[in-house]
Order: sequence, then C-alpha cells, then structure tokens
Amino acid sequence: MVYLIQILVYNKRMVLISLILRILSNPMANVFQKKLTQNFTSFVVNSITYGGLCFLLLPIILQTNFISLPIEIWKYAIVGGLFGALGNAFLVKALSLGDLSVLGPINSYKSVVAMIFGIFLLKEIPSLTGILAIALIIWGSYFVFDTVEEKFSFKLFKRKDIIYRFLALFFTALEALMIKKVILFSDIVVSFIFWSFFGFVFSILFAFLKKDRFKIPDKISSFQFVGLILMFGLMQITTNYLFNNMNVSYALALFQLSSIVNVIFGYKFFKEEHFYKKLLGSIIMVIGSVILILN
Repeated sequence: MVYLIQILVYNKRMVLISLILRILSNPMANVFQKKLTQNFTSFVVNSITYGGLCFLLLPIILQTNFISLPIEIWKYAIVGGLFGALGNAFLVKALSLGDLSVLGPINSYKSVVAMIFGIFLLKEIPSLTGILAIALIIWGSYFVFDTVEEKFSFKLFKRKDIIYRFLALFFTALEALMIKKVILFSDIVVSFIFWSFFGFVFSILFAFLKKDRFKIPDKISSFQFVGLILMFGLMQITTNYLFNNMNVSYALALFQLSSIVNVIFGYKFFKEEHFYKKLLGSIIMVIGSVILILN
C-alpha cells in the first residue's frame, strides 16, 4: 500500500493505470461488502474497513507533520469523513438488499450530482459536450432499471435498496468534493490519511449509536475483510490521484466504466439475471464516458 502510494505521487504517467485500477477495485470491493453484510451490519463493516486502512497507513501517519497543515483542511476533512461514513454505510445497506448488477450502474448519477455541486463549490464549468455525455450515461441506466419489476418508473424509487443507493451516491458525491478540497490544501497522501481516519471515527460512532454488535470474524469473513480493505484502499488512493489530475465530475463519469464490471460480477458471483440487457445499458454508459475522455 505504501509503495503504491509513492508510485502514484511521483509518477505523473500513471493516470491511465490508476483509472483501470479504480474501475476494477470498486466492483471487487462491492462484492466483498455484499458478502460481509450476511453476518455484519453496514456500520460494522465500514468500521473494520476504515480501521484496517488506518493500521496499514501507520508508517506514513507517523512521518506526517499534521501541525504544519492549514486550519481549513480540517474542516473539509471532518465534513468529508462524515459524508463518506454515511455514503458507504448506505451503499453497504443497499448491497445487502438488492442486486449488484442493478445498484452498481446507479452510480452513474453521481457524476451529475458532483457536476452540479462542483459548479458552485469548485468553479468547475462543464462543456456542452460533457453535459450531453453525462445525459447519455443516465439514459443507459434506463435499460438497467427496465430489468426490475418496477421498471423505470416512480415506483422504482420506493424500493429500499434503490433509496439507500441514491442516498449513498448523494453523500459520496459530496464526499468527493470535500476530498478534492483537502487535496488542494495538501496532497493525495494526506487526503487519503484524513479520509481513512475520519471515516473510521464516524463509522464506529454511528455503530455505537445504533448499538450494532461487534464480533470476531470467522476465517472466511476475515479473508473477505482483508480483501475488502485492500480493494477499498486501492479504490480510494487511485480516486484521489485522479481527482488531483482532472475535473471531479469528469473523473466520476469515467468511473462509470465500473458498471460493466458490476454487471459481470453480479452475474458471476450472485447469479443475477438479465445479464445482456444490463450489459447493454452499461455499454451505453461507457460510450458516454468515452465522449468525456475525447472532450
């Protein structure tokens, strides 16, 4: 993990590799999260995940001079940690109730939320082509929603898994903007440390407030937690790196390439149905992402 961080910081040619790693690590983390929710609550899963990352980051934490950081960074880091803890908790809860191949592509709406807030908070003005591409990504999700009983209708948004997933994307989109602010005041490594630490603090706080029960994981769950911690950490450090090198709303749009992997993993690991229709919707989203790349 430490070696990967050093590579990402000093090698400016790693954008493409970082994007590929981000696209693959996010769905893999979702698979582990969905499996772990069979035995643990969402806040417990996130507490252990963030806590494991803090443990892995200890060598870097001990060498970091936090006193020299500007006071503004703490505000954005704390708010970002709150949004991240809530967003990931809602995501894990949604995964425990719904299909990965449906909930994964919903993430395409995050780029729209981030774009709207990015205009006001980061002064990032998207081009007309960028807006049309994001609209194409959303249109592709129509084919994914058409595979569920409620179809693409208002009834769809009454389902708990869909509600939780939209809450997750809302809070994680806001979290993304806070992360970008922290990066602007420091760098991607410091941002990663703050993200892990405050994510752990708020996750464990919410777990205690909800009186969730912590228990020692069995052998299988332990391996799943290790996999989740590694994939979750890889996802976030590559996310930070890409946020540091491109427009936030565009970066989030490119992350929608993960929707194809989510559909494949949903079929592979959980035997979810309507594979080809969901794949078609995901491909349309990818086309929108490619337009953003070429824009």
